Amino acid sequence: MTTAVISTAPTDARKSFDGDKIIAAACVLIPLIGLALFFLYPMVVVFLRSITAPDGTYGLQNYAEVLQSTGFWRATWHSMAMGAATTVVSVFLGFIIAHGLHRCAFPGKWLIRGAIILPLLAPSLVQALGLIFLLGRNGVISRALGIELDIYGFWGLLISNTLYALPQAVMIIGASLVLLDARTYEAAEVIGAKPSRQFRDLTLPATVFALLNSSFVVFIITITDFGNAAVIGGDYSVLATEIYKQVIGLRNFNLGAVVGIMLLLPTVVSYVIERQAMKRQRTRGNTNIEKFVPAFYARRDVPMAALCFLIVAMIVSVIGIVVYASFVKLWPYNFDLTFKHFNITLAGGYSSLWITIAISLGAAAGGTFLIFIMALGLRELPEKLAQWIQVLAAMPAAVPGIVLGLSYILTFNSTSTPLYLLYGTAVLIAIINFYHYHTQAFLTVMTGFRQFPSQLEEAAKTLGAGMARTAINIIAPFVAPMLVSVFFFLFMRSMVTLSAVVFLTTPKLDVAAVTIMRLDDAGLTSQAAAFSTCVMAVVAVSLGLMKVTLAVLSRQRTSKREL
Repeated sequence: MTTAVISTAPTDARKSFDGDKIIAAACVLIPLIGLALFFLYPMVVVFLRSITAPDGTYGLQNYAEVLQSTGFWRATWHSMAMGAATTVVSVFLGFIIAHGLHRCAFPGKWLIRGAIILPLLAPSLVQALGLIFLLGRNGVISRALGIELDIYGFWGLLISNTLYALPQAVMIIGASLVLLDARTYEAAEVIGAKPSRQFRDLTLPATVFALLNSSFVVFIITITDFGNAAVIGGDYSVLATEIYKQVIGLRNFNLGAVVGIMLLLPTVVSYVIERQAMKRQRTRGNTNIEKFVPAFYARRDVPMAALCFLIVAMIVSVIGIVVYASFVKLWPYNFDLTFKHFNITLAGGYSSLWITIAISLGAAAGGTFLIFIMALGLRELPEKLAQWIQVLAAMPAAVPGIVLGLSYILTFNSTSTPLYLLYGTAVLIAIINFYHYHTQAFLTVMTGFRQFPSQLEEAAKTLGAGMARTAINIIAPFVAPMLVSVFFFLFMRSMVTLSAVVFLTTPKLDVAAVTIMRLDDAGLTSQAAAFSTCVMAVVAVSLGLMKVTLAVLSRQRTSKREL
């Protein structure tokens, strides 16, 4: 009897010390501390600075001063008008391309799919640079037609913003078109409905929420973008450039914080509406879908193919002219090819490119790990608590990059906090890049975790595997494609982001996108094109590596199933 009591004592001790619970708590707490320190805390600081008067007291004097400024209202009106115009044009063109890819039958769709992602491979200001090379005073088209076009201002900004936001619209609308069941259209054909009637009564109603979702996404991208406005905006001021002027030009951080908060309001509203539209679209989803294979219909497919190729030709020409101009000896007078523009004369040369690669790798590796352990820990929490944490994890998407960057300079450029040690370091830029794109990465990984069969985890527990072993040997291999996608997504976005990091660079620490902007500001437009070409090459290589890695993982899974 005594022996039995003694033998159960270690078991009781193990129960009192549950290693799995400690691991689960750490998996949740570590990412939450990161969100608190590097997202919530900076946002509180930027709000407090917006209500801090010059004498140090709290009040609404800064808001009153900004609201009485004609410059603020002009920038606000410009931002709203630009956002609305870009949204209408981008969603319209995006629907044409998405409909052509998924509902029409014509050859060469792979060219359209390849061309549509080109704007994602470069900083947003590359679209503006391309338009200057095409339609500027010394642009190819301007000189060929013998006319002088003023591309700076509303129209140039509208075109560049449309090209930059178009891939997002195509992907969102395309995702909804893929979910349309072929059997519905077969039934429509049986009762004699023509393609035009099918489009009006079936396709359009089914894509309403996708159109709303893409509209708000494009609107958010447009009103928060800084790169295009800085290069081609001219005198057409917008809220993003107004923040930059207040902080960098006038060194008025408090008023900059006010403008940042004001920019945050329409972005948050748009984000909330976009989330609701996305939820409605998901509730309408059906997992038992028969893929639609379009049959050739000349009256529909020929004009749609022509429109799709015309739209992507604009994208290719704008991005392609930047690459071409980087090799031209003297634009636009001597078109002999040369590599001289790749000899960057700006102080530091290519150091910012190598630093950006290192920063992007750090943001991708650290960010993927934090997202993975957070998703892992959320599985062990009560459902209601997990939902609240998921809401917090999705919040960064509602904050414009330039506002997040402003909050970082206000927070970390202050000796009153130990976090001041991070200011001016590559680590802080890697951190802001991760939290800038935290939401997209988190939602991607959570999608993979929702597909994970619970039976596998239950079997592992039955065999005595702890949480750590289950995570490494079972869960991680299952969600590996999602983790690979998140890693490369964070890397590629960190390589090209501008608005979030423009306030955090120093004379000793620069990043690629800011270097491109400074080269253009210095009048070294061809060198800016050359530097952009290098950045796009790095991102294109990483995209290729991602596709190869995902293909290898897919092949390994297929071979295991066959065995």
